[in-house]
Amino acid sequence: MAAKQRFKTDYPGVFYIESTVPGTNKPEKIYYIMYRKAGKLVEEKAGRQFQDDMTPARASGKRSARLEGKEQSNAEKRQFEEEAKRAEQNRWTIQKLWEEYKRHKPGSKALSTDENRYELYIKEALGKKEPAELQPLDVARLKSKLLKTKSPQTVKHVLGILKRIINYGANHALCPPLPFKIQMPRVDNVKTEDLSHEQLKKLLEAIEADENKAIAAMMKMALYSGMRRGEMFKLKWQDVDFNRGFIEIVHPKGGKSQKIPMNAAARQVLEGIEKTQGSPFVFPGEDGEQRVSAQKASRRIRERAGLPKDFRPFHGLRHVFASTLASSGQVDMYVLQRLLTHKSPTMTQRYAHLRDDALRGGSDVAADIFGKVASAIEIGAKANKGK
Repeated sequence: MAAKQRFKTDYPGVFYIESTVPGTNKPEKIYYIMYRKAGKLVEEKAGRQFQDDMTPARASGKRSARLEGKEQSNAEKRQFEEEAKRAEQNRWTIQKLWEEYKRHKPGSKALSTDENRYELYIKEALGKKEPAELQPLDVARLKSKLLKTKSPQTVKHVLGILKRIINYGANHALCPPLPFKIQMPRVDNVKTEDLSHEQLKKLLEAIEADENKAIAAMMKMALYSGMRRGEMFKLKWQDVDFNRGFIEIVHPKGGKSQKIPMNAAARQVLEGIEKTQGSPFVFPGEDGEQRVSAQKASRRIRERAGLPKDFRPFHGLRHVFASTLASSGQVDMYVLQRLLTHKSPTMTQRYAHLRDDALRGGSDVAADIFGKVASAIEIGAKANKGK
């Protein structure tokens, strides 16, 4: 293709070629500048007449700025942009670490929840920063902002995601570890939901009347066995030993698999469940796969029973199971810990006061008995003295 004719202007080192406006046939001039830098002749485009509002005078101004070192040449700008792009690609920002973290967590059931929290609360606030750029104040501001509208537990989960992302990067030599500790909000985890005799009666009536028999059976199992909702989601028929009367809890909350006894009430529930053909799960979800939700039906049952909105249908019934055993005075804390599959006795201690109340009641019975004996002796002594 032949070179286009160059036309001089009244300004030294400035010329133009004739062209047309892109997409039209309207004539347009494209201005160029020429100058020497480090002994080399530089020739570059200054701009288009209409698109860039370029004139010979403006082109000359660009040339002067280049010669005086006030402005980079087009080649230098391109080189700078390429270097900046490469530098950006090599920056392990929180966002980039998150993407890498996700790639190495395929199939994680908690990942979708983590991703939702990351997108909502972390990405915009800290996503563009590298861990080395983070200051304690950055995390404190995020924490403070979230606590205005979110529960301490939710904020703890969000900060936990940030912590895991950075730890992942540090463990894989992608970034240095944080030089400070992320301070988690204090969470009151000692809430123990309980139900009165009348509330429990209404809840059981609502469970029996509900059309979703699978969720109804799950709620009964939570009450009769203390199993967690997630443990019932994962429960397979191979984990249910009707002969020996045990249920195997596979990896309860990330801990070692444990077995809990199958009491008569739990056995009756399990024996009443019709197995889903082709599915190994006791409480399968869609297409026989592992269940992922039970929220809609359990909330409906709670509302029909007239229970408070903050009563968690499954976890609440687990608390009722534990509270009932503890308050009976017949189950010690170690046995209760094993039944609830707590990894440490710390979580079980929230029920200790209930057992103490039962023991105190037993002690009061003794005091009452001995008090009556003492009163009888005293009365007898007074009678003898009167004689």
